Amino acid sequence: MKVSEIKEMANNEIVERLQIEKENLVRLRLNHAVSPLENPNKLKETKATIARLNTILRERELNENQK
Repeated sequence: MKVSEIKEMANNEIVERLQIEKENLVRLRLNHAVSPLENPNKLKETKATIARLNTILRERELNENQK
């Protein structure tokens, strides 16, 4: 998910997507522990998406506090 796509989303949509991505990461980690994933880069991509979502939420929170 690109930053431009995330910025177009509302805060509640970002929070929902963040929860989904965290659940997905847990599932991927469990599957990877049991048997190697076909594409282990999915773990890295999921973590990066979570980081992007958190970053945009934090930016918006800081902008609200400054106003």
